[in-house]
Amino acid sequence: MEVKEASGGDGKRPPWLHLVSAFFAMEPSDSLISISRDCGGGAITENVQYFIWNHCISKTDGKGHTPYVTSFLKKVVLEVESAADVVIDELYEQLSFYMTSLKEDDLAKGAPRIIREISFLYPTARVCQNPRKVVVPLNCSLNMLEGDTGCSIWPSSLFLSEFILSCPELFSMKSCFELGSGVGLVGICLAHVVLSDGDLSTLANLKVNLELNHMNIQSLSSESEDPCEVKCLHLPWESAVESDLQDLMPDIVLGADVIYDPQCIPHLVHVIVTLLTTKKSNSLLRDGSKVSVAPNDQINSDIPNGYDEFVLASTTQPVAYIASVVRNINTYNYFHKVAQEANLRVVDITQNVKIFNFLPYMLSYQRSSVRLLGIYHSFR
Repeated sequence: MEVKEASGGDGKRPPWLHLVSAFFAMEPSDSLISISRDCGGGAITENVQYFIWNHCISKTDGKGHTPYVTSFLKKVVLEVESAADVVIDELYEQLSFYMTSLKEDDLAKGAPRIIREISFLYPTARVCQNPRKVVVPLNCSLNMLEGDTGCSIWPSSLFLSEFILSCPELFSMKSCFELGSGVGLVGICLAHVVLSDGDLSTLANLKVNLELNHMNIQSLSSESEDPCEVKCLHLPWESAVESDLQDLMPDIVLGADVIYDPQCIPHLVHVIVTLLTTKKSNSLLRDGSKVSVAPNDQINSDIPNGYDEFVLASTTQPVAYIASVVRNINTYNYFHKVAQEANLRVVDITQNVKIFNFLPYMLSYQRSSVRLLGIYHSFR
């Protein structure tokens, strides 16, 4: 995988923009401190403190951010005092207010859901609505370990979003369907897509996020050609109806962090097979022939076996892009086994795609932990 820095035209990191982006994305306090030092040339100077106050702290909108802001303020004050420098009054007074006027429970718990703003920082050479920064606000949970995983932001959804923004030509004029859409980040980056999730509360939160981002939510039967049209579907994999899935006929199936539970994998694979074996792909095979693969002399020897076949398949039939962190190798291998038994070809294309780093400020995001799988039906 080749990652390109989405920086300014001079190639330098813009740390002030990174600091604001990291703060509203609710990056860990240690990450914010690190970026703050970058802004001050190695120290959190008075100028940096005033920037933090004017562009970050004073812009927060209520109780939900209080625990996060309090933690950050404590670390700023500790950092500055440890260097024997002066803490500006505004930061001291705000921290004092939080510590004296709010209950301890409020500081500990905060809100169950909160707005995080994910800022995609575009390279200046790329054409977009705003060549510097596009912000996606998301209502999400901070309690991903307490049963609210569907409303959390996971690394694979960040990776898949960067992939989509880096390779818009792959998705242009294509109908897309996402499995396990969660907070909806991937769908918002696509703009024109059918999103699905098996959990009703997650689906409700997904619709909130679409409205936050001014997306036009349509019914599945709608024929609208609005470029920002999104459709939502309640889709528990274990009860998915094959005929309903075949009617969707997507060109591209997407999924982020959907390979996580061994019990769900047979159902997930069945859904993927059905979506990739739609009327669209069947029409390509009406003469009974198989989808052909490139002859050996057309295969680039510098690219691992399977990638060229996947690229060729993507021009003639529906394909899937699944981004996944390998948390349990046995689960990951089980997915590959079940997929193979269902005549799905799974190709790790992580090293073959060029992805721009749209999230340079997100120090907690371990891009290297994510694998990108290309999947197609082998029809064998």
